[in-house]
Amino acid sequence: MKTENIKFKTIDDYISTFPKAIQSTLNELRKLISSCAPKAEEKISYQMPTYYLNGNLVHFAGYKNHIGFYPTPSGIENFADELKDYKTSKGAVQFPIDKPLPKQLIKKIVKFRVEENLKKLKNNLTRK
Repeated sequence: MKTENIKFKTIDDYISTFPKAIQSTLNELRKLISSCAPKAEEKISYQMPTYYLNGNLVHFAGYKNHIGFYPTPSGIENFADELKDYKTSKGAVQFPIDKPLPKQLIKKIVKFRVEENLKKLKNNLTRK
């Protein structure tokens, strides 16, 4: 699970470096994100799985004791009340590895980020 020196090409490459239990949770998170952002491109950015749609939507990463979910500062700020049971920082939240992912909350955050990035695109087009 030492990933800091590996240069990943795909999300599959990234996930394959983790123990099976963590792989399962990472794949579950990947599936949730994809279902809410089907037009987003999967890629590796900052050596983490990333979803991109007119800019970065969200990133995620596996760790020994938690799954890191990075929905940008706006994703954290707009759902602060619902994230109060989790460790958060300006642009990140930690979901403990020994608890189920909060699927509905993750879906709401991803959909919020999709709308936010689509508005950004629309605003950029109207300025030109």
